[in-house]
Amino acid sequence: MRFDELFLGQSASVTKVISDDEMRRFAELTGDFSAMHFDDAFANESRFGGRIAHGLLSASLFSAVLGMHLPGTGTIYRGQSLRFLLPVRPGDTIVATAEVTVLVPEKRRVTLRTTCTNQRGEMVIDGEAQMLMLA
Repeated sequence: MRFDELFLGQSASVTKVISDDEMRRFAELTGDFSAMHFDDAFANESRFGGRIAHGLLSASLFSAVLGMHLPGTGTIYRGQSLRFLLPVRPGDTIVATAEVTVLVPEKRRVTLRTTCTNQRGEMVIDGEAQMLMLA
């Protein structure tokens, strides 16, 4: 996508089921095998009352939205803020959305609100991404 094709309020999303297999593969990639993610007995005694997915597993879906859809190919990730609002559990369906909030044409920079919601429509992550358009 070219910079001049972007507009305020424009959005794109990707959807993914956060399965046990996805969690295992993320742990293998990152080395994070915390008991909160994989040990039912331990996690059941926690404040969450059960296993939760890695926060950055859900947040990593922003990479797919931003790199492939909006603003898409030809962009560089400059920064990302995240607030984890609710836990994501194995089996949850997560929708990661990016919405254009600021355009800086002279620097070819784009700011987007980034959110993840679960299958109940609850926001589980809220954040902001800064992107640089190369093309």
